[in-house]
Amino acid sequence: MKKLQVWLPLLFALVMILGMLIGFRLRGNISNSGFFNTRKQTPVQEVIDLVNRKYVDKVSMDSLSDDAVQGMLAHLDPHSVFIPAVDLSEVNEDLQGNFEGIGIEFQIFDDTVNVMNVLAGGPSDKSGLQVGDKILKVGDSAVAGNAITSERIRKLLRGPGSSKVAITLLRAGQRKDVIIVRGMIPLPAVDVAYMINKETGYIRINKFSETTHAEFAQALMKLQEKGLQKLILDLRGNGGGILQESIEMADDFLDGDKLIVYTVGAKSPKVEYRCRRDGLFEKGKLALLTDEGTASASEVLAGALQDWDRATIIGRRTFGKGLVQEQYQLSDGSALRLTVARYYTPTGRSIQKPYNKGHDDYNEEVFNRFHDGEVLHGDTSSQHQGPAYKTLGPQKRTVFGGGGITPDIFVGFDTSTLAKNITALYVDGTLSRFIYTYYTQHIPTFQSFKDPSDFVTGFHDDDQLWNSLATYAAHDTIDIRVIPERDKVILRHRLKALLARQIWRTQGYYEVSNAYDPAVNKALEVIK
Repeated sequence: MKKLQVWLPLLFALVMILGMLIGFRLRGNISNSGFFNTRKQTPVQEVIDLVNRKYVDKVSMDSLSDDAVQGMLAHLDPHSVFIPAVDLSEVNEDLQGNFEGIGIEFQIFDDTVNVMNVLAGGPSDKSGLQVGDKILKVGDSAVAGNAITSERIRKLLRGPGSSKVAITLLRAGQRKDVIIVRGMIPLPAVDVAYMINKETGYIRINKFSETTHAEFAQALMKLQEKGLQKLILDLRGNGGGILQESIEMADDFLDGDKLIVYTVGAKSPKVEYRCRRDGLFEKGKLALLTDEGTASASEVLAGALQDWDRATIIGRRTFGKGLVQEQYQLSDGSALRLTVARYYTPTGRSIQKPYNKGHDDYNEEVFNRFHDGEVLHGDTSSQHQGPAYKTLGPQKRTVFGGGGITPDIFVGFDTSTLAKNITALYVDGTLSRFIYTYYTQHIPTFQSFKDPSDFVTGFHDDDQLWNSLATYAAHDTIDIRVIPERDKVILRHRLKALLARQIWRTQGYYEVSNAYDPAVNKALEVIK
């Protein structure tokens, strides 16, 4: 027994080593068929492995794998997408509602980075940057010349919060060195919130991010303090985002425990989302503005309010996206947004338009609305291929599923901005350069206006502004003096709105442009 006790530890060690050797050999042969094979490789993985081990030339396996995934997803719905690791951070920023940077808007004119706007109270504002400054260097990198791109500038300016970035700029012909401490920069979901008249408010939402409902609630309560009784909610161009945020907004407009939306999929059980609290605006007239850019979470909100007869939908038919995606993080830092369910409005209608003819046909569907004249003349019965439903509110109106939300009142697309010479102003960047140049040359004049409404009523240099644009555009061989009178009127309004944006950003732009907006004017007429 004493001898056995001496040799026992050695025997245990030998058995352990033997087991490790057997396990290592089994691991090396795991791809072979046999008793120890627990999972058969798919042909896709086999091909990738063979290319990696045997192919004649060097291949980027990351790119090959990404392309393989994209090929698989092409056979699914158009909204299941693969997000490479390099793009994931930027993609998520929009949903998070913020990023870390220096807080400026810039554009590249004549191979030079020009500061277009400075976020009030942001890092650049604290360091003294001004509209009109021209950025020459970021750190050790020169940023002037033919090779400069907006993407490269963004990468240089953004960085971890509290980190410092040195910038060399040109102001009034003088070089100036500035150190900026990066900070958190908000990406607001509320473009503008203001009172159009004594009892009617206007709020425009551009996306549904993590901060959308909080921003909306804060804006709404401020307008209620100013006497808000009626509301115009603008969702035009809102491509959606986080479903829960739109549900929270719907809860502010609907009372009781009304159903807002429900989701269900082949592998996802039915989930109902209902009102669960007292809303901020359950009474009072409500108009909702939509167009072909209104999608996803925006359509959930529009569908719920239409189904309960809570709002009048004004504008054009929405995009038609009724699929729910969940985002899954992958091991290499990339992500997969996979469609897991469909959402249905309270009446049971699906908003999702057909995608059985392939991704290309699906992506071109909105362009076909322009080609077929729908955006000009309104929806036709041919678009209502889905089943009909009756609204759940007192009006019991007929609504349709299977292709977006059709508005209760149609407002067509304004074709006046499609004139060839007007289009050239945008395509060549002439209009952007002119607005920036004109503003920087007349800063004292514009600083005399205290807010956008003061600017609307107090700016009377329309003729000078128009003549200056005509002269400026002529240098780019664009003659705007020959455009029809109606187009001229629209362009003059647009000039005024763009100048207001230069001063007050989106708040200024929409306060001015809404004064001439047919959909906003129709909404005012309806809720009056």
